[in-house]
Amino acid sequence: MVDVNFTTIGAIVLAFVLAAVTVRAARSLIHRFLDALDIVSPDNRTAVQARAKQLTGALTLLAYGLAALASVSVVLSRVGIGDPRWDPRAIGRWLTEHGVNLIVIVAGAYVVVRAANLAIEHLQYKVGRHHIQSDLEWQRRASTLGGILTSAVSVGVAFVAILMVLRELAIDVLPILTGAGIAGLAIGFGAQNLVRDVISGFFLILEDQVRIGDLARINGVTGSVEQINLRTIVLRDGEGAVQVFPNGTITALANLSKHFAYALVELRVAYSENLDRVMGTLREVGTSMERDAAWGPLIMAPLDILGVESLDGGAATLRVRFKVLPLNQAKVANELRKRALATLVGRGIRPYAV
Repeated sequence: MVDVNFTTIGAIVLAFVLAAVTVRAARSLIHRFLDALDIVSPDNRTAVQARAKQLTGALTLLAYGLAALASVSVVLSRVGIGDPRWDPRAIGRWLTEHGVNLIVIVAGAYVVVRAANLAIEHLQYKVGRHHIQSDLEWQRRASTLGGILTSAVSVGVAFVAILMVLRELAIDVLPILTGAGIAGLAIGFGAQNLVRDVISGFFLILEDQVRIGDLARINGVTGSVEQINLRTIVLRDGEGAVQVFPNGTITALANLSKHFAYALVELRVAYSENLDRVMGTLREVGTSMERDAAWGPLIMAPLDILGVESLDGGAATLRVRFKVLPLNQAKVANELRKRALATLVGRGIRPYAV
């Protein structure tokens, strides 16, 4: 009997020693993995370390939980209570066969979710390194995408874990899978437009096609972007009307203020005017605007004279443009028109009027 007791105690101690060694090895691997990562910023390091701490806690819970369950199984196998109405041996056999599986399933699902959250958190910050760190709009988008991915992984893992637990409890999961398939099919047919809008919105945000405040043309409507949601994008047009476009219905999207824009101006002069003189005057106007303290910082390149755009109705149409900072094309174009008109008229060159 003494030998049996020492054997039992030794098995229990061995189980917890193995659990401690496993936890220590897992912590070492996680720390090495974090050291190998390309950390973007102190905020990134803090967030990733928090996720890693949660993952380590989950692994610790799993290891010591298995050790405790193994210890209980060993103790029950050593105890001989022969009451037929309550057989500890049967309970021990059930715990050995199914209890371990249940704990492994639940703890494993928890570990998988934590590991996925760690990866998504790091990916979110790593994607953000390609953008300006003070860009709150991109940070909001990255946070939205990270939340979507985290929720999707959590729901998927939880669904699979629940099915596995029900199967261990001898509950037939086939009707559940059948019902879920039918329900998913019905929802897919009934809400296919919603699914299309959400998927399109996900890639619209992921690819950073437009941002809040951008000047954009969507399906032929031009205006300022006020909201970018997972299902819709909201545009305010030149008349002040709010235009709402479901993301799945957007067939043509033009961002008019990404990185730079062109302030485009067209001038019509009579056939009798010397076009070389007119172009020279326009270059002088462009140079004066570049040297202006108020307008110079908005201009990214010298005035580009594209030449004669068309000949029609007794007049030649000249097209010129400035490369300017985003969202400044309208006011730069207005100032260019005003100065060009005043300079041309002052030199006796009258723009053509119908």
